[in-house]
Amino acid sequence: MDLDIQDQSLQERRGSETTRVGHVRWRSLFAFTSHSHVLPLCLAITLSLASGVVTPVLSYLLGKVFDCFTSFGGGKYGGSELIKKVSRYCIGLTALGAASGALHTGYFGFWLVFGELQAKSARDSLFAGMLEKDMEWYDMRKDGTEALIQRLQTQIRELQMATSQPLGFAVQSTVTAFAALGLALYTAWDLALITIATIPFAAIILACISARMQPSIDAQAEALSTASKLANNTLQAIDTVKCFNGQDFEAWNYARAIKRAAKKYLIQAKANALQIGFVRFITLTMFVQGFWYGSHIVIQGKKDPGQVLTAFWSCLMALQAVEQILPQMIVLEKGRAAGATLAAILTQMGRRRRVIMSGSLAPRFCEGDIEVRNVTFRYPSRPEQLALKSASFFFPAGETTFVIGRSGSGKSTLGNLLMRFYEPIAGEILIDGHALQTLDVQWLRNNITLVQQQSVLFNESVFKNIAFGRRDWDGVRKEEVRRSIETAFLQHTINDLPMGLDTIVGTGGNAMSGGQRQRVAIARARLRDTPILILDEATSALDHISKGLVMNAIREWRQGKTTIIITHDLSQIEDDEYAYIVDRGTIVQEGYRYALRKGSDGPLGAPRRPSINFPISKRLPKLPEGNRRSSYATTSSRSRGSTASTHSHDSLDIQYLPRPQSVYVPGIFRPAAEHTRTLRGSQFEPFVSPAAAGAFTMNRMSGIPGMFGRSPQRDTLRKDSTDAIFDWPLPTPRTQQVRDLSLVNKLHQARKNAPKAAGQRQAGLTPKRHSEPIPLETINPPGKEYLTRSNAANRPTSARQLAPIKKILFTVWPTLSWRHRLSLIGGFFCAAVHAGATPVFSWVFSKLLSTFFLPTNRSKEALKWSLSVLGVGGGDAVATYFMHYLLESCGQVWVDCLRTEAMKRIIDQPRAWFDRDKNSVSSLIECLDRNAEEMRNLLGRFAGFMFVVVIMLLTALIWSLVVCWKLTLVGLAAAPFMYTVTKSYQAVSGRWEDRSNEAGTASAAIFTETFSNVRTVRALTLEAYLHEKYLKSTENALNVGIRRSAYSSIFYGISDSGIVFATALIFYYGAVVAASKAFTTQNIITVFSMLLFSISNANAIIAFVPQINSSCATATRLLRLAHLPNKSSHEHTGHVRLPALGVISFNDVSFTYPSRPHGSVLNSLGLRLAPNTSTALVGASGSGKSTIASLVLGLYAPTSGTITFDSIPSSELHLPSLRSIIAIIPQTPQIFATSIACNIAYALPERSTLASREAIEKAAGMAGIHSFITSLPRGYQTLIGEGGTGLSGGQQQRIAIARALARQPLLLVLDEATSALDGESAQSIRLLVRRLASQGVGVLMITHDREMMAACEDVVVLKDGAVAERGSFSYLAQKHDGELRRLLSDS
Repeated sequence: MDLDIQDQSLQERRGSETTRVGHVRWRSLFAFTSHSHVLPLCLAITLSLASGVVTPVLSYLLGKVFDCFTSFGGGKYGGSELIKKVSRYCIGLTALGAASGALHTGYFGFWLVFGELQAKSARDSLFAGMLEKDMEWYDMRKDGTEALIQRLQTQIRELQMATSQPLGFAVQSTVTAFAALGLALYTAWDLALITIATIPFAAIILACISARMQPSIDAQAEALSTASKLANNTLQAIDTVKCFNGQDFEAWNYARAIKRAAKKYLIQAKANALQIGFVRFITLTMFVQGFWYGSHIVIQGKKDPGQVLTAFWSCLMALQAVEQILPQMIVLEKGRAAGATLAAILTQMGRRRRVIMSGSLAPRFCEGDIEVRNVTFRYPSRPEQLALKSASFFFPAGETTFVIGRSGSGKSTLGNLLMRFYEPIAGEILIDGHALQTLDVQWLRNNITLVQQQSVLFNESVFKNIAFGRRDWDGVRKEEVRRSIETAFLQHTINDLPMGLDTIVGTGGNAMSGGQRQRVAIARARLRDTPILILDEATSALDHISKGLVMNAIREWRQGKTTIIITHDLSQIEDDEYAYIVDRGTIVQEGYRYALRKGSDGPLGAPRRPSINFPISKRLPKLPEGNRRSSYATTSSRSRGSTASTHSHDSLDIQYLPRPQSVYVPGIFRPAAEHTRTLRGSQFEPFVSPAAAGAFTMNRMSGIPGMFGRSPQRDTLRKDSTDAIFDWPLPTPRTQQVRDLSLVNKLHQARKNAPKAAGQRQAGLTPKRHSEPIPLETINPPGKEYLTRSNAANRPTSARQLAPIKKILFTVWPTLSWRHRLSLIGGFFCAAVHAGATPVFSWVFSKLLSTFFLPTNRSKEALKWSLSVLGVGGGDAVATYFMHYLLESCGQVWVDCLRTEAMKRIIDQPRAWFDRDKNSVSSLIECLDRNAEEMRNLLGRFAGFMFVVVIMLLTALIWSLVVCWKLTLVGLAAAPFMYTVTKSYQAVSGRWEDRSNEAGTASAAIFTETFSNVRTVRALTLEAYLHEKYLKSTENALNVGIRRSAYSSIFYGISDSGIVFATALIFYYGAVVAASKAFTTQNIITVFSMLLFSISNANAIIAFVPQINSSCATATRLLRLAHLPNKSSHEHTGHVRLPALGVISFNDVSFTYPSRPHGSVLNSLGLRLAPNTSTALVGASGSGKSTIASLVLGLYAPTSGTITFDSIPSSELHLPSLRSIIAIIPQTPQIFATSIACNIAYALPERSTLASREAIEKAAGMAGIHSFITSLPRGYQTLIGEGGTGLSGGQQQRIAIARALARQPLLLVLDEATSALDGESAQSIRLLVRRLASQGVGVLMITHDREMMAACEDVVVLKDGAVAERGSFSYLAQKHDGELRRLLSDS
């Protein structure tokens, strides 16, 4: 047995993924570096070191060239000698250019590879780590699992971006800075020290500024996580949002969350702009002390001008290298914060403190005996509420047992515990006598199948979704799924699908209806065919006929196998089937249905029967003739082996049994003490008294009252007027004396020998279903071209066309207010000042250089021009600061406007738009979150820089043409080559960037699908399959990234070497021009300075090309959403506001879902719904009932025909006003991540009387949820939904009912609204329907429930999308050969 350490720290359990990680170290960038990454990392660093030396060597050669021109200007050299010396250095520059190209190709490529490796390592580690986490960890995520998944994807991307180009630039620039500084110290150490004297002071200031950035990065990440959660909740619940007119409300909430994140980002932008401006000032003001001292030592003859220029140029290169790092600082800071956060999440995943048993026992066979002993459990998200309280169950092998109870009573908890999703806090669970903790989890889940109400399908084919039921799913053949399809009655559904079994069901199975998804899940369970099956409301979405047929098929299939059916539908229970009734975590009744019906006032007995406590001798019911074979007999016929010892009890318990004691006798209530259903083979058996056994419990093994009483706590069941679970009197506890405890053995034997009751179901006598085997050719209809996932994957796809950066930036101006437009103008004005400062600086710098060959007044001139540099530096620094900050702030406003507009337009799209695969929730959230963050860089970082370079080049070009046009034209000769290389680089990089993004998106989709459905993944033991699938996906993303790195780095190296070649050309021809005496040496040096500084800055843009392309790719996606059609769908065609609802008429209406174009749902439907009446829509699954509700609410437009409201076509109606008087209660309730009060008052105006506390409480009371809410510690302010308190399906349904009632609608639409409710709650809804109808409120009831139909005045039966019959329930139910009668009789 293995020991697993589990953490129980509350702080650790509750949402630590969003907590701050304290001081973040730079080594966090390497948090996911493994041994296999060392080689590419070492190569990247080595090549960075080598390429970093290129700049100092270049500065050395430049110093030598300038020395030649200075000497020539001073008369030391002649023209021919100048050309000879400069030619030699130009050859060196050419060789340096070739080496630079090779080195830059290597270092750039390896850094891109390293970033891809880091991303893959982070993805794989997080996937593996999250697969190992228990359900408690998921429940305790502060912002919910969906928001966590989105933030993890964003942080992985931030880490990848930081550890690729930016980190490589930082390493190279650092090496360049140190190498250049070393060269300066070697050439003229005293000059170098004086020049860099201000650097320590500057470093301290920069560190202080940088320290301010980290908290704001954490705060921004948290705010963005909140925004992602809001967007995810909205898009997941888009039907509810539209039906309740919540579009503006949700858009406003999202915009507010984005605004909070923007404030935090502007703190980062301000700090980064201050850093850049400060370094710019320090860099330029170095000239003051540097040139003053350099001129001094030249006059004294200590150094020649070439040495001074080399030292000074090296210091300048060192500072420029530091300056080049600063634009990358935000990316690096975000990257190290992301690395630290991801590492902290992984650490938290592995940190555990409480020791629990994680077994390794894997028995050869699983017989199916399940024993639950005094189990107590509470969900981590609801620590104040016990889900089970000392509950004891026994499920004998080979038998079917029902567990029923009200919503939130703890029924589903049983399945969660048996699957080991959670650990009980007290008690134990045994399977075949083995403690659950001792069993291997994989063995356990391979022997238990759990089918839940919300059936989860994966984005695969129907066939593969069924095949997932088998461990060897990849070896399943289509012939093998035939029986599974028959059991779930999926034949017709599959025949109707466009590609049969090969049809892709879409994300979450959205291409199928709820009932179809449940049938696929049942077929999957049938193929799995485990010894133990748990059905948790697994047929709630099926119509009566389908439900009855499926249940009969399940009974036939599960004969001799352990089956637990969790339901509130009592019609599913047959007389000879055993049932537990659970309330508030305890068992209040148990027994066979026939016995409970005779002796109980509970849900299985006669309704409203008075509670009578008979004498003990009269409480023994007569065993029916033919009672079914007892579980004891079933088990005793098997060899129990050593399992008897597992049932033994502590002797301290045994010694109390013979002693007379007072116990409560709750009639048929379940005993609180050790349950007698597990006594066979135990040490209790010799001590059991017949009198005790016959007096106190409904023993399943005997079918008679049993021996143990219950504690007062379990007998005292409060009956709440609002939330009562069952509407019958509870038996009154009586106290008796235990005298004899030996009857149980005789009763067991009598049960064993008892024959079956007459008329009851016997093994092997279940009527056979009238369905023939499915021919395989009908499973995949002939003549259709199948689109399998593999075929789709093999088809060539073209990369998405990226929008040009010019077109993207043209969207900035319209989105800004006038205040921000002025900021934008100011930002570009400052950029122009910054751009102009460089040529001015070049001209001043040339004047400084000319002082070295002045015969007199050299110091004074040097001081004058040095102070001029100081003035230029100060102005440039201020302009640089405002340029960066203003453009960053405008960029933030720009993307926030686009985000908000995109969110508005997404919500505004017709419902059919969301059914398309490309518009999945995960991809939309990615666009709104990560894509917007990257898009901001286009304006904040790149647009200003490109504008500066353009202005700088134009200024330098014009100035140079005026000063020395010959040299300038020769320099321009290299422009076509550089332009071609740069455009090629941009095109190649953009193409591969888009492919890389698509591969990353595919990986993210698998990640999201896996952990959004983690319960189903674990229940089906699909961890290995999905892990392998994810690893293949990340491997593919890595391979695409490596190819991107190879192609991009080649063009990057060529473009970098081209700059050096152009420099050599300019110097050589400059020597030729100088030797010809056509221009003065000072003019030539001026042109040198301008062209070299301009080329240097233009070269920096090339390094940003991959990041620019990445931002363009993400911007293209976001702009698509922000420019979706606005108010152009059928939802905005009308403007008529109805004062009253009037008659609703469907006139020859046909409808086909756009996502399922091959099957028509409604066919020439004619239907008239009178106002202020209650109408039930009845029919088989897929007959079009829910579609009618969607059309009434305007979610879809009819394909043909018209729908009129009070004779006005729906296309002419103002939909928001129509939806304000209609409220829907969907079958699957949508709960938002907010308080209970806000969920009930969803989208109501804040000052509306409908949103008042009194109105909210009244609606909750009508829905039967008020007392439950008030029992919570925070009452109506309790947070629910993602990251909040978990609710049962029934509780969620009642909150949805309260939400609808709070609006006081004129028409209430209930779409299977009672499917998740217990009998008492459903009865309260029936009474509510009658009351609303009497008050003039119309009710449209979509239901399969007989009682719900009877509660309505009118019943409309649908078949094949048309009205089959219509009338009152009593008339149709008795109509001979009627459709409704057939539906009810077959159910």
